[in-house]
Amino acid sequence: MRWLVEVCLWVLGVDDLVTFGWHRELDQVSGNGQKGYEPTSTAAVPDYFDTTIGAFAGPTQTGDAPWLAQTNMAPFPGVSYIPNAPLETQIPISGNTHNRNIFQRLANLSPYFPNPRGFGVDEHPVPPGSNVSWLNMVHRHGSRYPEVSGAAPERILGKKIMDAKGRFKGHGPLSFLNDWKFMLGAEILVPIGKQELFNSGTLHYYQYGHLFSNNGSKIIARTTTQRRMLESAEYFLAGFFGLGWTQNATLELVIESKDFNNTMAGYKLCNHSSWDMSQDVVNKWINIYLVDAHSRIKSNISGDLDWTISDTYNAQSLCAYETVSLGFSHWCSLFTYEEWEGFEYSLDIGFTAGAGFQSPVGRAIGIGYVQEVLARMQHHVISDPSAQINTTLDNNTNTFPVNQSLNFDFSHDSNIISILVAFGLTQFNKFLPPTHILREREFVLSYLEPFAGRLDIEIIRAPAPITLNRSHLTNTNSDPDTNFYLPGPPTSYVHFLLNQRTIPLGRSLEECGQRDDGWCEFETFVEVQRRQVEIAQYEYACFGDYEHGEYGFVDDGRPKRGEEVARG
Repeated sequence: MRWLVEVCLWVLGVDDLVTFGWHRELDQVSGNGQKGYEPTSTAAVPDYFDTTIGAFAGPTQTGDAPWLAQTNMAPFPGVSYIPNAPLETQIPISGNTHNRNIFQRLANLSPYFPNPRGFGVDEHPVPPGSNVSWLNMVHRHGSRYPEVSGAAPERILGKKIMDAKGRFKGHGPLSFLNDWKFMLGAEILVPIGKQELFNSGTLHYYQYGHLFSNNGSKIIARTTTQRRMLESAEYFLAGFFGLGWTQNATLELVIESKDFNNTMAGYKLCNHSSWDMSQDVVNKWINIYLVDAHSRIKSNISGDLDWTISDTYNAQSLCAYETVSLGFSHWCSLFTYEEWEGFEYSLDIGFTAGAGFQSPVGRAIGIGYVQEVLARMQHHVISDPSAQINTTLDNNTNTFPVNQSLNFDFSHDSNIISILVAFGLTQFNKFLPPTHILREREFVLSYLEPFAGRLDIEIIRAPAPITLNRSHLTNTNSDPDTNFYLPGPPTSYVHFLLNQRTIPLGRSLEECGQRDDGWCEFETFVEVQRRQVEIAQYEYACFGDYEHGEYGFVDDGRPKRGEEVARG
């Protein structure tokens, strides 16, 4: 609509929308609601539905345009794996005798790929006569440039190298450093990140297009105000509905900033954090697995460049970011396959300590979103302030619809990890020692939250109870009642899919039973999750007075109280 107004104004000779009165002034809204831009025109949409404002977008910077041929000196045929198109990077990795893909060992910095091994349960189709009737999706943004906030280690290393130009020289495998430039932008999506979300939207349409009524009504989708979050939602919706997605969906922007309630960035309104403890334990592991790599790199640098082991670690991150941003990175081939496994494990440790079950706020950060899912499942708004819930929005069916069959939300990696914790999925709670790689572990961040990772929560309606054990049955054209169904009334089930693979709910939530399809009966699931809300102890976890303890002291995503400490 706005483009039509702009064209008309251009024809009339009006230079801009401000002349026409289309400007906004900052307005403070009290209580649990939002600060926002109050439109001066009554024809304008509310600020939370206006994707053109740009407020609270966060820092942004576009990087240099890539020229792959400039850096990819040889195609390295036959020596390593080619990741997802359009990236055509090939990297010779020492010790990679089985042609394994290091770009699927980059933890939360991995370009999106479906979980290749699953979560310990077989995938079963929806039986004939049943159907998916409802979906709640929470989706991470796509591949991006490095952040500006926090330590921004990749940016720090890039500046360190650029500031020392002319005072050092790289040799052998480090000779590329003599001409290397830091070319990365900040925060916003890179090209493949846009493709990841468009592809996901297209895939979700093939999976769930039947849930869109297509009767002239629009669904509400939610994202945050950060630019990469906004664009991720837009690319997804374009993939799902097409370029005319605004005819089918309205995108709601929830402010992502300190002191604002937002379940898609729950850590913004929590006074406690365990990321410092997380970094300490990661540093311990870095000083074990990267010793050899650090020695190799230092031996190939002469002159005035004080190269630390932290620089060696940050060089691995640069491999990840340059690959998705520029298409190729010399940093990748400096490390052995075992060292890439060590890098992945460092981030596994970091996230389980910073946002997972080893964090005292792991449950609290995600519990507000769990409450929203339960409210949607039970078709009611949320009127009582709780956790990070913005009741100004969630107590209004215009901004929190309760009868949508399709619910699309967009969030961040650590926030989604905390959502998994808040749901009580304890199969991911195993302690990860910082002294060696625990091979048998469920918490593999590459599989849980790569760029564009997504959790799909389905409700499946069945005409009768579905048998707990379907492994010996086949989906044939015979009578479905004979194959799949037990005597009884219509029954609904909840099904969790993380990166296209089933999470077996019964493994973590005992009441769901040991179903071989991993589903959970709907009423049972809702009752179990009500208790998870209590277990999270949001107020105490985020605002209470307690000691965090060392890594490993917490193992249930919530702080230990006095009696628990006494029991050890």
